Amino acid sequence: MTRILITSAIPYINGIKHLGNLVGSQLPADLYARYQRARGAEVMFICATDEHGTPAELAAAKAGKPVAEFCAEMYEIQADIAKRFGLSFDHFGRSSSPQNHKLTQHFAGRLKAEGYIEEVSEKQVYSNADGRFLPDRYIEGTCPNCGYDKARGDQCENCTKQLDPTDLIEPRSAISGSTDLEVRETKHLYLRQSKLKDQLDDWINSKTDWPVLTTSIAKKWLHDGDGLRDRGITRDLDWGVPVKDGENDWPGMEGKVFYVWFDAPIEYIAATKEWADARGLDDSAWERWWRTDKGADDVRYVQFMGKDNVPFHTLSFPATIMGSGEPWKLVDYIKSFNYLNYDGGQFSTSQGRGVFMDQALDILPADYWRWWLLSHAPETSDSEFTWENFQSSVNKDLADVLGNFVSRVTKFCNSKFGPAVPEGGAYGEREQALIVDLTTKIRAYENHMAAMDVRKSAAELRSIWVAGNEYLQDVAPWTTFKENPEQAAAQIRLALNLIRVYAVLSAPFIPTASAQMLSGMNTLDMSWPDDVEAALGVLPVGHEFTVPEVLFAKISDDQREEWAEKFSGVRS
Repeated sequence: MTRILITSAIPYINGIKHLGNLVGSQLPADLYARYQRARGAEVMFICATDEHGTPAELAAAKAGKPVAEFCAEMYEIQADIAKRFGLSFDHFGRSSSPQNHKLTQHFAGRLKAEGYIEEVSEKQVYSNADGRFLPDRYIEGTCPNCGYDKARGDQCENCTKQLDPTDLIEPRSAISGSTDLEVRETKHLYLRQSKLKDQLDDWINSKTDWPVLTTSIAKKWLHDGDGLRDRGITRDLDWGVPVKDGENDWPGMEGKVFYVWFDAPIEYIAATKEWADARGLDDSAWERWWRTDKGADDVRYVQFMGKDNVPFHTLSFPATIMGSGEPWKLVDYIKSFNYLNYDGGQFSTSQGRGVFMDQALDILPADYWRWWLLSHAPETSDSEFTWENFQSSVNKDLADVLGNFVSRVTKFCNSKFGPAVPEGGAYGEREQALIVDLTTKIRAYENHMAAMDVRKSAAELRSIWVAGNEYLQDVAPWTTFKENPEQAAAQIRLALNLIRVYAVLSAPFIPTASAQMLSGMNTLDMSWPDDVEAALGVLPVGHEFTVPEVLFAKISDDQREEWAEKFSGVRS
């Protein structure tokens, strides 16, 4: 059996995520996980909340709560929203877990033993107004490379260039906006990534199947300017994983924590251990996914993330694993995404712009959003959410094509033959032509899904739905019934079976609607249509069904206008 490990970039704990975050990592990862399970693969789908660092501290302070309490509450909120969006994680963990603390400290100890950790006395920005050292991402200024005026001290979101705070033009505190900054000396641990540059370069060059977006960003960080630079992996903060050398104290590092971008990717591994521990399983249960000396050599590991996360997953996290000198599993494929913009601007958690996941679910069920987001996934370039496009896609794809097919077939059969698969007639040339056409389309759909071509997969799935509608229009069973009821019965028998096939094929995209279709067809049979002709006979003559409720309600112009005004870009 094929074994596939899937991780989705872990979201920050500091707030509910917007739709751009969702489509950039978690949702396409869920699509792939659901598809691979449907094809019989053994899947381990892991995600978690990213709970350390200044974002958590500031969000907790704003909420007037201790940071641990705030993170625990926000974890439950994020987990609930993920569940309501149908994200089928095998485990949704927390980077603040004891497992991640221990594993992060273990990796640090291993890196030190292998000579990849260096203690550095450095000058770091201190904000007099805030009374604290500022982490790199909480210093803002103008990027010296592209001129973007909201670049962070660790990276410019606009051009993705790796930065140090001192590189910024006119730096200011992102906390208070104060420019009363000074540089003070402090000691930190650095991961000597530069020593692993050649090894990383060879590894990245070996990934000839990676998306261009992934490899181009990785190579840019690896070779541009001074090339791959050593990076600090500790910070002067209270909240985080305490700095230790394995299980031992680290002299001179008292009161410091590991940098959030060091411990966050390690949480992928730790969360898998959390999964095993929660089920009372021994270490072999999670190690078989992550340790190549414990069985992970036959695992295919796939990561999903937005383009801003690519540098850390192609360089820093692999450097951590390689540098440990231990047989940990490296990623095989990284599916990265561009940005989804919002109605002429940008989604932004920090600025509260756009539709957020909880708000989306208050308006419409998850499948409406899942379909639109996946069918418009920003794979090759940035894409944009507009209310007009959303309305059009829901109405034309979900309501007019899929929903209409299910409604017409079940209602007609119920009225003319009763609530069961009718007998009589036989498949003719038109039915055989449909079987050939569907076979071609389903094989193409499988190829797109296996290749993680999200938009192509959605387009092919829609064409499969359209094929059923075109067949229905061509044979017109409501007309055939008047002259040849037996032939009409054969046509409807095929169409009823096609509803089950649609439910199976559509489940990765719209799982709730898929379940409704299966329930209406009174079956739990989720067998994949490897043989399309056989699949169109799974529901036998006499098999009872019920007419499903409306799968997808159309979005009216009034609703669209109301929502466009209500969500004009600022979250309260």
